[in-house]
Amino acid sequence: MGDVNDFFGNWLPDKLKNNPDLVKSINAIYVFDLDGDKWTVDLTGDGSVAEGAHDEPGCVVTAAKGDFENMLDNPSSAMMLFMSGKLKVTNVGLGISLQKLLS
Repeated sequence: MGDVNDFFGNWLPDKLKNNPDLVKSINAIYVFDLDGDKWTVDLTGDGSVAEGAHDEPGCVVTAAKGDFENMLDNPSSAMMLFMSGKLKVTNVGLGISLQKLLS
């Protein structure tokens, strides 16, 4: 799953569609900024993924595209990326909820 376009275009929308309880349990809006490419993951309502940035996200996740792709292949590396400053989140509580999306 290590390609961001496949992750945001196929894998994540399918996961949200098949796991409505996951969407309800997180209930937040994320913006992912990966080398300047932005995606909005709206985990309110039915859940959706769209290119571009939402005006008022609850959490912005910033990383290099390559680091994010490595994290997709190895979700346990997220904490190491965060601690080394390679993965930044504006809301740590919501950032922790991202593990639910990747598992």
